[in-house]
Amino acid sequence: MPEYEYSLFLIPILFLIAFLYSSVGLGGGSSYTAMLAIFSVTSVAIPTISLTLNLFVTTIGSITFILNRHVRLNLLLPFLLSSIPLAYLGGSLHLPENIFLWILWASLIFVLIRIYFVEQINLKLDTNQQQRLIISIIAGMLLGFIAGAVGIGGGIYLIPLILVLGLGTAKEAAACGAIFVWVNSAVGLSARFVHQPIDLMHYLPLILAVIVGGLLGSYLGAKRYSARTIEKVLGLVVVIAVALLGKRLFADL
Repeated sequence: MPEYEYSLFLIPILFLIAFLYSSVGLGGGSSYTAMLAIFSVTSVAIPTISLTLNLFVTTIGSITFILNRHVRLNLLLPFLLSSIPLAYLGGSLHLPENIFLWILWASLIFVLIRIYFVEQINLKLDTNQQQRLIISIIAGMLLGFIAGAVGIGGGIYLIPLILVLGLGTAKEAAACGAIFVWVNSAVGLSARFVHQPIDLMHYLPLILAVIVGGLLGSYLGAKRYSARTIEKVLGLVVVIAVALLGKRLFADL
């Protein structure tokens, strides 16, 4: 199948995902990646498309957080500086499709654990400043690589980690997550355009659907449901992707 073929059903689905996630200040990279995998988009194209969609949606949230002065550079920089080279490395690697799918499958399982089994962030680790810095650097490296290689921005992991470490408030964590995803999406995309280029014009309908959905969701700010509720509902997309990808992967063993 040519790399640019995809089901037209993806257009309204991605629009809805972008609308719902952006309405509560989230990016939605895990759900974009999951849907692209479900609809059998090629492994070469999935990270590039997902990173592009992440970039557009988190641009809105990042600007909003910056204007409202929720961004703390001393909180953001350790994660960000350690993630950038790994995001570029992940984006530059030409992974065989089977290896890519295993990494994607494992990443989505961790997304499900985060969504359904971390109900409340009541845990607070007793760490000193040096330990928190080391954890921040290691987490930034790992999430940066996943962003570049798979297309999952990492905000879904980063925000609760900041709260568990007691590094910032919920607003500051959300601001850090949005900007982290934006920067790593940009870095991962730059690497993929150099090392694994695809013609994004073939996917323009998907990109436009997400831009419109993201703009409408951010503007309307549908706060009727909480961010956790939206995560759990759209986590069903990830559940389906994990099941289908798992069936495919284990059938090949």
